[in-house]
Amino acid sequence: MPMNIQISDIGHVIQLAIAPVFLLTGVATKLTVLTNRLARIIDRTRVLDDVLKQGPDEEFFSERETLYVRAHLINTAITSSTACGLMVCLVIALLFLGDTTNLPLDQYIAGLFVIAMLGLISSFVFFLREIFIASRFMREQHTLSLKRSR
Repeated sequence: MPMNIQISDIGHVIQLAIAPVFLLTGVATKLTVLTNRLARIIDRTRVLDDVLKQGPDEEFFSERETLYVRAHLINTAITSSTACGLMVCLVIALLFLGDTTNLPLDQYIAGLFVIAMLGLISSFVFFLREIFIASRFMREQHTLSLKRSR
């Protein structure tokens, strides 16, 4: 039985897919921010490794440990954001598939969208934790430098 897909049907599906596409754009932008933060953490770790080769220093070991924790949190945020992006892509694909084949995929689409939102939420939580750790470390370093200067 041949499928008769009307131009208006395709237009309707495209309209439905626009919101998830904008969400996908936001997730991609967030991934850029996260990978840039990870790159800076990696660069700083390399600098500290070079310094530590010259001799052990407790302060640098502490910073390196903080960087390791931050990198782990950013990696988890990247994984969650990527999973979110994947779910959004599946939502878009199922929107088209469901509309063009008249399959009842609405529950799958809703479920994938909820999973995508959970991934996005968890990504923001891990990102926020990483920011708090970075800020706390900066405050601690500032306090130490003030004590040393006195």
